[in-house]
Amino acid sequence: MIKISLTANGRKVTADIDPRTLLVDFLRTNLRLTGTHVGCDTSQCGACTVHLNGRSVKACAVLAASCDGAEVVTIEGLAKGDKLHPMQEAFREHHALQCGFCTPGMIMAAVDIVNRKGAGVDEKTIREELEGNICRCTGYHNIVRAVETGAAAMAGAKIAAE
Repeated sequence: MIKISLTANGRKVTADIDPRTLLVDFLRTNLRLTGTHVGCDTSQCGACTVHLNGRSVKACAVLAASCDGAEVVTIEGLAKGDKLHPMQEAFREHHALQCGFCTPGMIMAAVDIVNRKGAGVDEKTIREELEGNICRCTGYHNIVRAVETGAAAMAGAKIAAE
């Protein structure tokens, strides 16, 4: 067993874990943050996407031990109380889901895309950037529209906060 300490959704946590524990398992089992889904266990589907030190990662491909001292944000950490994050609101508004299994990973990837590429991100870039996130239910049209809307709302929220 090894001891790790990290910040998950703004909360400092410490735990003794097996060194082979994956970040996705640590989040789901140890911290009960079950919005991060396990889809394929091979980092192909993106259902486990979280933000690690501000960047999008697939939590099934990261050892929890490597996150010692890190900051992790999951889908549960995006909303502020009862107020959804602008990207979450955009996904709801555009019904960018069907079964919802991929939705947390899609939203986390979408927020990362906007953070890296800016609010003016175009459809082609969104589609290319989301290639690592698989949805088995939709044709992606509503997801792309949601990301466009969410990007604009994120820019508006940033201006309002300044």
